[in-house]
Amino acid sequence: MGVSRAGSWRKSRPSGEPTLPGIMLGGAGAAKEFPSRGEGRWGLRLHSVSMFFRRKKKEAPGEAPRHGEAPGSPTTPAPAPHAPLESGGGPGSATTQFLTGEAGKDRRTVQVLLETIARVSRSRDLESLFAYVVDSSIRIAGAERGLLILRGPDDELEVRTGRDRDGNTIPTDVRFSTSVARKVLEEGQPVRATVHSESEALELGKSVYDLKLRAVMCVPLSLSEEEKGAPRGVLYVDSRAASRNFTQADLALFAALAQQISIAMDNARLHLDSIEKVRLEQSLELASAIQRDLMPAVPTDLSTWDVHGWYRPADEAAGDFYDFVRTRDGRLAIVVGDATGHGIGPALITATTQGSLRSLLRVIADPGEVVTLVNQDLTERVEDGRFLTLFLAVLGEDGTLHGINAGHALPFVWRAATGDVETIGRGGPALGMVSDEVYVAHEPMHLDPGDVLVIYTDGISEARDPDRPEELFGEDGIRRALAAAAAEEEGAEGILKCIVGEALRMSAGAREDDMTIVVARRKAEG
Repeated sequence: MGVSRAGSWRKSRPSGEPTLPGIMLGGAGAAKEFPSRGEGRWGLRLHSVSMFFRRKKKEAPGEAPRHGEAPGSPTTPAPAPHAPLESGGGPGSATTQFLTGEAGKDRRTVQVLLETIARVSRSRDLESLFAYVVDSSIRIAGAERGLLILRGPDDELEVRTGRDRDGNTIPTDVRFSTSVARKVLEEGQPVRATVHSESEALELGKSVYDLKLRAVMCVPLSLSEEEKGAPRGVLYVDSRAASRNFTQADLALFAALAQQISIAMDNARLHLDSIEKVRLEQSLELASAIQRDLMPAVPTDLSTWDVHGWYRPADEAAGDFYDFVRTRDGRLAIVVGDATGHGIGPALITATTQGSLRSLLRVIADPGEVVTLVNQDLTERVEDGRFLTLFLAVLGEDGTLHGINAGHALPFVWRAATGDVETIGRGGPALGMVSDEVYVAHEPMHLDPGDVLVIYTDGISEARDPDRPEELFGEDGIRRALAAAAAEEEGAEGILKCIVGEALRMSAGAREDDMTIVVARRKAEG
């Protein structure tokens, strides 16, 4: 195996020789192979470092080699006198020149980079990975210490990882050249600085002078493709040794290692996002299961009323609910509620409201007082902008209906004697909006045998045709379906299925909002 110029894997094997996984680098007229540690370990995102495997151009004829470099080796121009701070020509240019043509050095360089890439691909422990990359940076640069510095929430510089050349952790409050780090953060360009005099040290910053630093190198941590703006941090090394002079090749490999830190941070974020998504899905499934368990069984032992209820959430958890509750005096209370939105937040509101109503209806005879107390409690609990609409109907054995409407869609009553469809008038505001609101039941209505009560949420009336979204099922659709089914002497379940079926047919089964409906029909006498 080898790396092509584009960075993708290609096979490279002289005729008759066994295939060995590794990296092929063009040398002086002959290819050199640097073995990897097995294709299974290294067969990964080499495209992310393809840009690093380019050779630096040779020096122009007559150009003097840099101090410590062999004649004929790649070189960069020496810094001009009294200009200790040298910026790279951008992340790309700084990270394409770390191969020197010296086989032994290039072998170690590639091995360090490949080992870092492998650790990034398999590690989930960011702290140990950061320590490894900083240690590698110190080692390859011959520095005394290295720091991973991140941009804080208020734009301050925070040392995330600090290491010395012996592999020891150093305190995160350590002093360093903040002027160099901030320059790299602001300009997004790698920098290497060599200090030859005290005046140059002061030019770089007071911390450089105080710490007696002689060489500093700093590169930005690149942003992911989804992110925009300034770099998230820098990788930094320095040295007090007068003989140390960071080269352009050092800077290039240093930038390559910084890129791997950026990849590791992106991978960790994606991993955490994935875990959080799974946890959220599990929470939603649990909330949905709990809510289904809270939905009441349809009472079948009623002598006067035939009732049925149905709901379907838009998400795993609904902001709608319905309930059947026996009051203290033996009447049947039917409750339909709709909290703003849908999901876990509204589901918690509905669960709280449902529990309060169940408790209070069993001890307080006046339904108006019950709703008033629930509203007071809910107003104290919910955030601004959150509320719950509700309709409470209390049905007597004699066909009497006491209703309270708290900002809810108007229920319908179908009259068996005439076939007319009536609405039950409005009441007070939705629960959770006005803390001192006093709710009072409407004037009692009387339902004769065969009459039908329908209470629903706006998910039913606002079902829309996906091909013509401006057309809603609406109140007229409910009226038509109710009248047609009730006239056929359907029971409560049959009428409910007819209304729901028409709404779902209109929406082609789409779920834009929670849908809830309860139907009660007074049974024929005898």
